[in-house]
Amino acid sequence: MTEEKSVAQSLLVVGSIAFDTIRTPYGEAPEVLGGSATYFSVAASFFAPVRLVGVVGEDFPPEYRRVLESRRVDTAGLQVVPGGKTFRWRGSYHGAMNEAKTEDVQLNVFGDFRPAIPEAWRDTSLVFLANGSPVTQAAVLDQVRKPDLVVADTMNLWIDTQRDALLELMRRVDGLVLNDGEARMLSGEHNLIAAAHEIVGLGPKFVVIKKGEHGSVLVCHCGPRVGRIASDLICPLPGYPSLKVFDPTGAGDSFAGGMMGYLASKGQYDFRDLVRAMAYGTVTASFTIEDFSVRRLERLTVEEIEGRLQMYRGMLEF
Repeated sequence: MTEEKSVAQSLLVVGSIAFDTIRTPYGEAPEVLGGSATYFSVAASFFAPVRLVGVVGEDFPPEYRRVLESRRVDTAGLQVVPGGKTFRWRGSYHGAMNEAKTEDVQLNVFGDFRPAIPEAWRDTSLVFLANGSPVTQAAVLDQVRKPDLVVADTMNLWIDTQRDALLELMRRVDGLVLNDGEARMLSGEHNLIAAAHEIVGLGPKFVVIKKGEHGSVLVCHCGPRVGRIASDLICPLPGYPSLKVFDPTGAGDSFAGGMMGYLASKGQYDFRDLVRAMAYGTVTASFTIEDFSVRRLERLTVEEIEGRLQMYRGMLEF
């Protein structure tokens, strides 16, 4: 992390772009725009321009590209594979809709994805490595020069199958974003605060643990380690109490997008900035879940985000 700045920074994201087929108690949406980099990009674009690197097939429709480009998302890094098919995911939600049941995955062109960062983007200040193989994420870091802030997402699959590569990656990033189950799996600790302390001890300066509807927690190692807990700053934030949960897909990626977009807009990344960024991420994600795909984000305005943030801030005062 860096010293205080007063100018906005450039933001790069590398990750998946997909066609999602989703079924929830509220209906079904076939082959809608999805993917970790998609949700991240659209959410982050409310705060800062985004440089998107991903891969799609020849079947990727122009209207989906227009959705991205209409939201300050630069798609110059979007690779189109001639004759290829775009990544597809099918899933459903039931009951409390806390977790998706994956019914089908077709990696298609994403299975052979080798990110190529455009030369003009290699000096990007903020880099977000959306969920993907840590080997692929490391290949991105090999192509960028000296970013001010690098944050990575991960999941249980990589913790289980590519743990050594993930541990190596963690020594190269400033922050890690993952959910509560993944944090426990990675750290071997059941208590989430203990898990977070273990994770920052593996390399990152901070970790953000997502807890779904229950919010998130930040643990930041911001100084010399003098006793494991004493030198780490902690901030838990509750989830926004949404009345309408239509489709939870992409909520975590939208959270990360709102968080990183806010940090890019401010150009500084100390503990207080990280907490504010998490609040913006929480609020932005609370809109994503109100409709399928990025449809609610397409209708969203900055004024709505700021209004809900003020409501959220008011809920936290006592």
